[in-house]
Amino acid sequence: MSTPDLNLLVTLNVLLAEGSVARAARRLRLSPSAMSRALARLRETTGDPLLVRAGRGLVPTPRALELRERVGQLVQEAEAALRPAEALDLKQLARIFTLRTREGFVENFGAELIARIAEQAPGVQLYFTQKLDKDSTPLRDGTIDFETGVVGDDTGPELRVQALFHDRFIGVVRNGHPLSEGAVTPERYAAGRHILVSRRGLQKGQIDEALERLRLERQIATIVGSFSAALALARASDLIVSVPERYTGNLRTDMHSFALPVPTSDVTISLLWHPRMDADPAHRWLRGCIRDICTERPVGLGVRLEVG
Repeated sequence: MSTPDLNLLVTLNVLLAEGSVARAARRLRLSPSAMSRALARLRETTGDPLLVRAGRGLVPTPRALELRERVGQLVQEAEAALRPAEALDLKQLARIFTLRTREGFVENFGAELIARIAEQAPGVQLYFTQKLDKDSTPLRDGTIDFETGVVGDDTGPELRVQALFHDRFIGVVRNGHPLSEGAVTPERYAAGRHILVSRRGLQKGQIDEALERLRLERQIATIVGSFSAALALARASDLIVSVPERYTGNLRTDMHSFALPVPTSDVTISLLWHPRMDADPAHRWLRGCIRDICTERPVGLGVRLEVG
């Protein structure tokens, strides 16, 4: 069975409204002969004459009267669907957005983001969910709206990506730790006992590779899967941990931070979403809020970091 020409719905709607081929032709800016051909196609498609002559005019058949209201509604709905989106009324917006992220983002940016949303769109709720892996399926199927993280080879190629901020690794110890006094040299740093943060359980990282080039080796006392757990351990012991500077700002309150004595690669934290949400006004507004909050958020170390 062939697919019907949906353009005929517009023609049928005008014909039924005007009850005249000539008037319908003028309204649609067609010639009378083109409109007559369209009516012939409609009669063939519906299997009904639709409009029949009565004296000098045309009158609708029972089938045409049955279709008139339905066709008019269909055309109105189609026009509304194709019309550009109306201006977003944030005060009237009622919607739940899901953001998947790792620990550190909520602690550092969550409160300011929620406050801004409450001020601009009080009916919007933000649901933070934990990021356990880099599977892009939840973005594709709409389970989540946004995701934050470092873009890698396993990131879905079709996803939209917007950089939020660049981050660098720093060293952190408890206040009063020996490394909180004096210059932190590679030798002093390597001599301590360390916490390695690895969600995949790796035994070494880029810091160990940098120390090896200096013929140094640090002792890894424990491996944990999150920055918050690592900082909690460092706060209660003499262990040393290396974490991203901006991502852990509030997690490092009342701790001593210092520049690492070996070079490490910076990381870029990005916002990811599926392209089908590009044009959604509410989604676009929230993307702007997240970007602005992450751009405006200060580092807040209280010390100047310089790699010597």
